[in-house]
Amino acid sequence: MTATPKPLNLGDVQGDILLGGLPKKTETFFFFQIDHARVHDFRTKLTQLIPRIKSTAQVVDDRKKIEQSKKDAAGKPNPPPLIKLSGVNIAFTHKGLLELGIKDAIGDDSFNAGMLAHAQGLGDKGTTSASGTFDPDWLPAFKKDIHGLIMVTGDCHETVDPIISDIKKLFAVGTPNAAIREVLQLVGDVRPGKEAGHEHFGFLDGVSQPVVTGVDPKALPGQDFIRQGIILCGREADTVARPPWALDGTFLTFRFLPQLVPEFNEFLKKNPITGVLPPNVGSELLGARMVGRWKSGAPIDLTPTKDDPALGADPNRNDNFSYAFPEDKQTQDRCPFAAHTRKTNPRDDLGKTNVESRRMIRSGIQFGPEVSKDEATSGKTKSQRGLLFVAYQSNIANGFEFIQQSWANNKGFIFGKSVQPGQANGGPRASAGMTPKNESGELKLDAEWVQSKGGEYFFTPSLPTLKKTFALAH
Repeated sequence: MTATPKPLNLGDVQGDILLGGLPKKTETFFFFQIDHARVHDFRTKLTQLIPRIKSTAQVVDDRKKIEQSKKDAAGKPNPPPLIKLSGVNIAFTHKGLLELGIKDAIGDDSFNAGMLAHAQGLGDKGTTSASGTFDPDWLPAFKKDIHGLIMVTGDCHETVDPIISDIKKLFAVGTPNAAIREVLQLVGDVRPGKEAGHEHFGFLDGVSQPVVTGVDPKALPGQDFIRQGIILCGREADTVARPPWALDGTFLTFRFLPQLVPEFNEFLKKNPITGVLPPNVGSELLGARMVGRWKSGAPIDLTPTKDDPALGADPNRNDNFSYAFPEDKQTQDRCPFAAHTRKTNPRDDLGKTNVESRRMIRSGIQFGPEVSKDEATSGKTKSQRGLLFVAYQSNIANGFEFIQQSWANNKGFIFGKSVQPGQANGGPRASAGMTPKNESGELKLDAEWVQSKGGEYFFTPSLPTLKKTFALAH
């Protein structure tokens, strides 16, 4: 792919990629295998699925409808009604491409190897055999061959479920003539009421997304513009040699991440930060310093000792910070180096130029029920809940894997002072800088509250590529 590509057409790009995800209240992830004897049948029937696949241009229109609905409801006693919306996207693993007979070198070694082969390097828990083979503690389904992923989003289950049924019927799933077999189906839901937009620990999520040049002309204060090739293959800043059909496709990282919410809450209760705030608020402060934001979304870089819900709810302010400490670049007074938001997006700690190639666009969703009264009382998880993590980038090693391995799992990052707050292969963990008045002190962490139980790498092709390269005419 050496010739200068034509200008980006949002109608060519699948809709979950560039704008923070397909609009949704619920999402179903259907992981599948292609029957080796029915590859031609699958590729033929794919032509019937393609018209249902939503493009980024259509997502722009959907978001305009949502904004208009909110404007129409402004000042009225009732919230705006949910607009009936749905979206379908599809992606394939390297094994899936080979099954389809697509053998061109796509230029991404991580994608070619698959996530299972990289699980140990990502810090996932597991066991190593006498022969040195690492077996991650994953759901069995994620250890099987997965060829593809179909994602269906919508405003409610009543919208999504019939679409999933239609897709299964199209490919004759569950019948002797099935073109594909179900490997796993997962369902995610936006949390209810005031918790909408918050992950299960209670913190506002999805705030610090980058803006892709030429896609959204305006960025909110604090948002960074990134070049198109950071996310899309074949565009400016994507320097890897790709086959022509990879243009405007991207790599999708999927992670299945259960969260131990009652246990995390118990840890905060038992370890309040003292000497800064009253004890009853010290636990909230510890949580905020571990995450980098208060639950409202207010960044501790801007409001280090108390929550500011108005700031957290204001998109013109809640991402407008940079970890800029000209008087002492290595201070953790306002925000620890080990805080999740700082470890995964260090902003001015490294400078925007050095961070751009690491940026991803996330579009995951929560799964599982709210914490029950019994779980909250006992401090023990009894029903599984967490995050279905989805992120897009044009280079997995530069994006997701670099962030996970070189930043999040690197106890010396940032400035050699922070200690890993995330995955640690089951070993003992501690976190530095949590107490403002004792920045060198380490807080022992008694559990991994976010657990990786599986995942995979996929390639999400453009719509023209789906039509011309992946699908076959009758």
